[in-house]
Amino acid sequence: MRTQAAKFKSQSGAPRPLAGKKPNAGAAKVLFQKLGPGLITGASDDDPSGIATYSQVGAQFGYGLLWTMVLTYPLMTAIQEISARIGRVTGIGIAANLRKNYPKSVLYCVLIVVTVANIFNLGADIGAMAAATHLVLPGKVGVFIVIFGVASLAGVLLVPYSTYAKYLKWLTVSLFAYVAVVFCVHVSWRAVLHATVLPHIQLTKEYVTALIAVLGTTISPYLFFWQASQEVEEVRNNRGEKPLKRAPLQAQEQLGRIRIDTYLGMAFSNIVAFFIILTAAATLHTHGITEISTSAQAATALEPLAGRFAFLLFVCGIVATGLLAVPVLAASACYGVGEACRWKTSLERKPGEAVRFYAAITIATLTGLSLNFLHIDPVKALFWAAILNGIVAAPLMAVIMTMASSQKVMGKLVIPAYLKWVGWLATAVMLCACIGVFFFTWK
Repeated sequence: MRTQAAKFKSQSGAPRPLAGKKPNAGAAKVLFQKLGPGLITGASDDDPSGIATYSQVGAQFGYGLLWTMVLTYPLMTAIQEISARIGRVTGIGIAANLRKNYPKSVLYCVLIVVTVANIFNLGADIGAMAAATHLVLPGKVGVFIVIFGVASLAGVLLVPYSTYAKYLKWLTVSLFAYVAVVFCVHVSWRAVLHATVLPHIQLTKEYVTALIAVLGTTISPYLFFWQASQEVEEVRNNRGEKPLKRAPLQAQEQLGRIRIDTYLGMAFSNIVAFFIILTAAATLHTHGITEISTSAQAATALEPLAGRFAFLLFVCGIVATGLLAVPVLAASACYGVGEACRWKTSLERKPGEAVRFYAAITIATLTGLSLNFLHIDPVKALFWAAILNGIVAAPLMAVIMTMASSQKVMGKLVIPAYLKWVGWLATAVMLCACIGVFFFTWK
């Protein structure tokens, strides 16, 4: 999918103002114009892996993990803003900065773990789309897996991402059904408030595993690469814009845009996630369903609102978010590989102009697709994809924080103190959660 930066106009509502035109004073329009890669990143975060993970923890622990959405919001916004700053300030992506400024061993380790995590996550998302579709259409799940895998790949190769996402994003509106459901069932709002602001942490293997899954699907490594790369695309494809190291006079405007864009995009992501957990808790957990092993069980959370159309609503959400997220997963990994190998890596180019880059995307997508024929349960695969992302995130975040704090990389535009504190706190939280998983696994 040849994206994005220059074509965000139709997708994010962020057209560049034309010379000679008076700026619109309407606050809403001004705010909307500031949206871009951060909003798309936030939307991509609620992929099938996220929906499955949030539904599972809501069913298993009730309201017990709602507090994680409050905790993760400042942490995810900080690390995403830092990733975006790296791309905008340097004019190259995270992998290219690693190649340029750090030992090759660091670069190769980062690329290997991120690529493996992305391919597994990608495969799990394709499998989830197929399993969900099987709820409403006759046929074999294996056939649907091939259809969705090939369709996702065809979209990458043939359709501009802005056009592709412009239509699919309306299907993701179905995710707001999770918000509506809580007003159709009995919810103890006092208990919700208590669980949100006063967490009761359980030092058990199940609880810690669920915690790292939530952290991993919320603070996902592929999103770091994606948002940094999309800021690079913005620089390449908008006349007059340069890396901020070379054009520091643009820094105030662009860094302000990145901040607003990221904060709003991540807020959208976490609000939806909060209500998915809450809906599963209020519908499944309260009726004794504490383990989700099939897509059908996950879909029943929407029955109080949609009745017999619950499966269809669930399928719309899973398929739409999957089709949006699969290209992001494939492209973010291949941006890293391409930057490391000095390939042409722009999704703005046609496949014939960036053959190796698109070949890598094809291999990644087909590899992820093939994993589904190992007979792995699709719901469990999504949950474990989130856990894998959580484990991979901590060391990658440490690398990003070191990079963003380095004058060698960022020049005079190193990240400010507040981002350093929150970014390192986010890294420490992910590391502690990973240690907890290993401790309880081997205990």
